[in-house]
Amino acid sequence: MAANSPIPTAADNQLALDELVALLDLEQIEVNIFRGASTDEERVRVFGGQVAGQALIAAARTIDEPGRQVHSLHAYFLRPGDPKRPILYEVDRIRDGRSFSTRRVVAVQHGRAIFNLQASFHDHEPGGPDHQMTIDDNLTPPDELPDFHTRMEPYRERIGDWYDRPRPIDLRYVDGDPMSRQGGSAASQHVWLRANGALPDDDVLHACILTYASDMTLLDTALLPFGLPFDHPGLQMASLDHAMWFHRPFRVDEWLMYQQQAISTGAARGLAGGAIFTADGSLAVSVVQEGLARFTK
Repeated sequence: MAANSPIPTAADNQLALDELVALLDLEQIEVNIFRGASTDEERVRVFGGQVAGQALIAAARTIDEPGRQVHSLHAYFLRPGDPKRPILYEVDRIRDGRSFSTRRVVAVQHGRAIFNLQASFHDHEPGGPDHQMTIDDNLTPPDELPDFHTRMEPYRERIGDWYDRPRPIDLRYVDGDPMSRQGGSAASQHVWLRANGALPDDDVLHACILTYASDMTLLDTALLPFGLPFDHPGLQMASLDHAMWFHRPFRVDEWLMYQQQAISTGAARGLAGGAIFTADGSLAVSVVQEGLARFTK
């Protein structure tokens, strides 16, 4: 779009979210084999959150026990995905127990594994001890923070066509946007997130969209202590592995607080952790991600 293109409307964002839901849907081509499409964006590689979300869908499609939900996943990004080719997801039904099921999923393109995920599913078991870490205090509410297009308007020439696209995920930074924080130093950040529209009552879909969204800002947290932007010249970043633990119910089309912490950066790798809370302070999900963080020149 040109510089005077209209800002995407709520209807545009809902359409983008509907397209994301369709993207995460898979075609079953054999008992344990599924095929996923990629976007038509001019990306160099497939977005890691897309592959993780599709792999979780593939795993969930093989769970026969009603009400058994994902409680953890551990994934490795092995090779860049080709955005112009479909991805095959091969599911190994490792175990089905009385209350847990374990699945392994391998994503394949051009005859080679590009991604590996293991996920565990658990029957809901109420009762027992209950404890959680707490959400940080005095956080600015999301409705008082700028959305993506308002926040990034001063940088629209720098980020090009990316600015004009509708957004399936609404991200709102509490501590200042990534551009304005350049040159400073911090060890954490707070980001409100939600799906940019309405979603059906499907726990698997909500978990998969949150898996997709959890990969959008976490690795950038490892750069905060250095005040570097993700597009700093010569900086190479890519996800290496990603782990999530699902603790309590949530809806991803309602506001969630993503508290993120830089844990370690060194040896060409960065490690960051995140805690995702519902707006009323219930700890819904914990996330840890390690990624490549090196200078190539």
